[in-house]
Amino acid sequence: MFQSIEGVYKHGKVELTELPSDISESRVIVTFLEPKKNPLKKQIMQFGMFSGNQQSTEADFQITEFHGDSEDGLDWS
Repeated sequence: MFQSIEGVYKHGKVELTELPSDISESRVIVTFLEPKKNPLKKQIMQFGMFSGNQQSTEADFQITEFHGDSEDGLDWS
């Protein structure tokens, strides 16, 4: 009797999605189907596209730290 059970081949092992019924040991034939292709997501920005010759420093981040807006009436202390 032949049974077909779906599985995944990963890192040298076949992982079955379910156990075969009434079979404790048997010879098998493994057929590799066409691998799933993960389409690349369209990106608006790419890493490094705005990089220049100067890198940010810790001082740059301290200068830009937000300490509140005195005109909004909120207390940020």
